Amino acid sequence: MNKRLATTFILISVTLDSMGIGLIMPVMPDLIQEVEGQGLGAAAVWGGILATIFAAMQFLFGPTVGNLSDWYGRRPVLIISLGIMAFYYVLMAVAQTIWLLIIGRIIGGITAATQSTSAAYMADISKPHEKAANFGLIGAAFGTGFVLGPLLGGLLAEFGTRAPFWAAAVLAAGNAIFGYYVLPETVTDKIRRPFEWRRANPLGAFKNIGALPGLKRLLLITFVYTIAFFVYPGVWAYFGAERFDWGPGMIGLSLGVFGVGIAIVQGFLIKPIINRIGERKAVILGLSIDVLAFVLLGFVSNGWIALALTPLTALGSIAGPALQGIMSRTASDDQQGELQGTVTSINAVATIIAPLMVTQTFWYFTTETAPVYLPGAPFLLSAVLTIFCIFVFMQTPRPKRVRVT
Repeated sequence: MNKRLATTFILISVTLDSMGIGLIMPVMPDLIQEVEGQGLGAAAVWGGILATIFAAMQFLFGPTVGNLSDWYGRRPVLIISLGIMAFYYVLMAVAQTIWLLIIGRIIGGITAATQSTSAAYMADISKPHEKAANFGLIGAAFGTGFVLGPLLGGLLAEFGTRAPFWAAAVLAAGNAIFGYYVLPETVTDKIRRPFEWRRANPLGAFKNIGALPGLKRLLLITFVYTIAFFVYPGVWAYFGAERFDWGPGMIGLSLGVFGVGIAIVQGFLIKPIINRIGERKAVILGLSIDVLAFVLLGFVSNGWIALALTPLTALGSIAGPALQGIMSRTASDDQQGELQGTVTSINAVATIIAPLMVTQTFWYFTTETAPVYLPGAPFLLSAVLTIFCIFVFMQTPRPKRVRVT
């Protein structure tokens, strides 16, 4: 197996998955207004509905796709998902009614398996001590896409509201073709697990994965931490505008700097940090840094100081891959897809809850009737949630590695 080409394909897939989100964001308001013929307020409502539908499909079908990859293989799931994703973008590009946009988001949510299946593939080709560092590479790829997507989407929007969707379709189709030629299968008969519907739904998958020693608590930490970390994409634009009087350009620049910081940390610093202190200490260190960053952002009143905190906020991202590495080493080889599918479902639920939680907190503490004016309140809420994660993690025993029998 050409491990380098396979890894390249996986990282490109995750980058494109992340880019696809940011690529279409700049044009979604105009596209919905164009299709519906209504104002920006109504477009925002439909935009929220479409985002919720996408997350709901990820929640419902993440374990199904993960279990399919444990049975049928990572290669076909990844390549077929990319092919259907290309079709999804084409559908969005030609849609003339809101119902076609809804159908498109349903398809897109179901087939958004590239990140979870990519993580399972990465786990397959990694030795136990390499998993956390390689999950860091996935995080770096996601961060890179997070930076490139909005930039490219904004540029392509100059050619019309449909241009970013056509570009995303070409990129997804091109990567599917690349994967067809370079991606070997990693699921062998030794670790292949028969597909079972009772395990291929969110509740069944959580029950089976949660039964492994210590994983139920780790999944709880993943859920709460995802909500806490969502404060950045959830309220950063509103926070920057309210607290520092930033315009769209400065907000975009600050988010880009944050994405670059995460890519650097997860791409280059994860491995030496884990080699030096181990995964458990890396989780505690990352979460502790996040608490400090959240508290500082909760009270900061100067925009340049907020930007100067970017390296600190990015460094906290070491917690995610280290936590993922611990969970991956705990699950057996024939459960990697099921595990990643379960994590996808948990993250989907968190991304449904998080926007409401952090934006409502921001609204409450910036209204005239607020007990205290505090635009940074959502970050303080995230600090409390992260402290909870630290407490639960420190009470969690070291899980033992489960092997296929």
